[in-house]
Amino acid sequence: MRPDRATRRPLTRIATAGLAAHVFFELGAGVGMPAASVLGPMPAAGLWTLGTGTLWRAAGTRPASSDRIFAVCNGVGLAAVIAHLRGWPGRRTRLGVPWLRECEGMGPELMRYYNPILYVSGAAALGALLRENRSAPRYLPLLALGLVPLLIVTQHAEHWRLREIAGQRPGWWNRRLRGLG
Repeated sequence: MRPDRATRRPLTRIATAGLAAHVFFELGAGVGMPAASVLGPMPAAGLWTLGTGTLWRAAGTRPASSDRIFAVCNGVGLAAVIAHLRGWPGRRTRLGVPWLRECEGMGPELMRYYNPILYVSGAAALGALLRENRSAPRYLPLLALGLVPLLIVTQHAEHWRLREIAGQRPGWWNRRLRGLG
């Protein structure tokens, strides 16, 4: 393939869609979404929509010389999934993989949907790093994985702020967090 030709990156697109599904599932479940405690639910949703659409389109049209950008995005996406699996209460399945019992105010009744969303997103990001982002330096996703501890702290801080907001200004988007703040 010539270096100036567009690369399709289907796994990067799946990882992008999975990350969007993850954050919009949180919003739909009534626990907010990342940045909602700072921006509000609608601006945060707009920002996530814009970012997802931009990354989705770019992943299908940008040349291989853009692999650095996608390696960072896939690395951060994988780090976010790992941070969820390490930072929230879970258990091990019969296969030995982590399975969340609850997360960010969502109880066990939603985990049968939420866990697969996380796993599809994380597996696609990992696959993209191994198969699609080959021209990017290998240290980029490793640096992104170094964000896991910071992402755990950030997730819990955002959850705490969202709980406070739910107590002060209840709405449809934070309904599961009422009474937890």
